[in-house]
Amino acid sequence: MSKAINDHIKLSIPNKPEYVSVVRLTVAAIANRMGFDIEKIEDIKVAIAEACTNAITHGKKDDQENFDIEFILKEKKLTMIVCDSGRGCITDEINIPDLNNLKEGGLGIFIIKSLMDEVEIASDIGKGTIIRMSKYMGDDY
Repeated sequence: MSKAINDHIKLSIPNKPEYVSVVRLTVAAIANRMGFDIEKIEDIKVAIAEACTNAITHGKKDDQENFDIEFILKEKKLTMIVCDSGRGCITDEINIPDLNNLKEGGLGIFIIKSLMDEVEIASDIGKGTIIRMSKYMGDDY
């Protein structure tokens, strides 16, 4: 009988684009260790990269600032929480993009929601944004 997984990992990442690859490698190692297949690991890597890019883009512009990431590992579920202390947004104004009339940027949340099984976004104007996303190991969740 295998031991139940119930681990919690926290990282504080510099608010610089060059550290997104470090987060991608970290989450790939975590998901692989948990037993996710390669397709789901790739989805998880893309989703976390989009969330980190949002935190860097919309978070504080000061390179000395960090944003935080939490990984919550359960038996068949990986939850990732990306939290910045930036300007925040009105979550009701995050729209589904017009895929026939694409512009640069603005697809991050759409991509995250497309790839992950559960996505929650909480934001306070002037205080920052939290993106919580989960992926289940099995096909049915």
